[in-house]
Amino acid sequence: MKKVLIVGAGGFIGGFIADEALKRGYDTWAGVRESTSRRFLKDERLHFVTLDYDDVDALSASLRAALPEGERWDWIVYNLGATKCTNFADFNRINVNYLRNFIEALRRSGMMPERFIYMSSLSALGPGDEKNYEPLNGRMIPQPNTRYGVSKIKAETFLETCPDVPWTILRPTGVYGPHEQDYLMMVKSIDRHFDFGVGFRRQMLTFIYVEDLAAAIFDALASDATLKRKYILSEPRAYTQKEFRKIVARELQRSFVVPVRLPMWAVYVASVVAEKVGVARMKPSTLNRDKFRIMRQRNWNCSIEEARKDFGFSPRFSLQEGIRRTVESYRATEGHGKC
Repeated sequence: MKKVLIVGAGGFIGGFIADEALKRGYDTWAGVRESTSRRFLKDERLHFVTLDYDDVDALSASLRAALPEGERWDWIVYNLGATKCTNFADFNRINVNYLRNFIEALRRSGMMPERFIYMSSLSALGPGDEKNYEPLNGRMIPQPNTRYGVSKIKAETFLETCPDVPWTILRPTGVYGPHEQDYLMMVKSIDRHFDFGVGFRRQMLTFIYVEDLAAAIFDALASDATLKRKYILSEPRAYTQKEFRKIVARELQRSFVVPVRLPMWAVYVASVVAEKVGVARMKPSTLNRDKFRIMRQRNWNCSIEEARKDFGFSPRFSLQEGIRRTVESYRATEGHGKC
């Protein structure tokens, strides 16, 4: 039985990764902070290890104490990261420095695993071809234009400088599913008969359902071909905003939805205001200047051929099926009936 540690297990994606590990029969540990909610980590088969990412010595001690002496995890999935911050400097602290500390703690404790998955993001690549809409691919030179994307490429680069770390890097596109909040805002808006789009140029969107992502993680870990390689993960096609709206409206049974297009300058102003309000409240805002740059990007089309070739990546869920499951969860949580 493989022993698996999921670092950053408490969030939306982390809970699904833990569920997938348990489904596959792995002995599974959830790495969480003292303050981390465990609402998605209810399975009694899970083991927990509390980690302090600011302190390398404390990290090392926690890792050693979690397993009997001489044992180590076979696989580690590093899912820890911040996608929005009140202070942009926190992207570097959380997404880069915490990774450095964790790797150093593995070295000090003598618990470097057989394989190490790092969860990066498609945002690490930055904008692609917005003229011909050629797919983003793993051969292009990263040029991230967001602080979040920069922090992810810095973390990737750090791992590449570590010859003792048996890493594989995954770059998923937009991840959605039950409990996720950003796409849920779009679903709620369409449920209220409005679909807000940004900009007037064509935008191609890509998605991956969270269960497909969780399955891909363990398929990649099980393949020797993925060692020290990077992979883009997505459903194998892109969608326009109109196509997305139609799928969501159909599942919500909303026959009438008003598409509203917002000019870029208006969205930028709103993002600046929302960001400052978030700072005043000491709470990260979903809409901020970093998010604005992501929304402004027109081409999220991407190639998954390398993942297909090396570990047989083949998403099971189309956007329509994934949205159906997401809407079911939304209705159950919000107490909505069909209208």
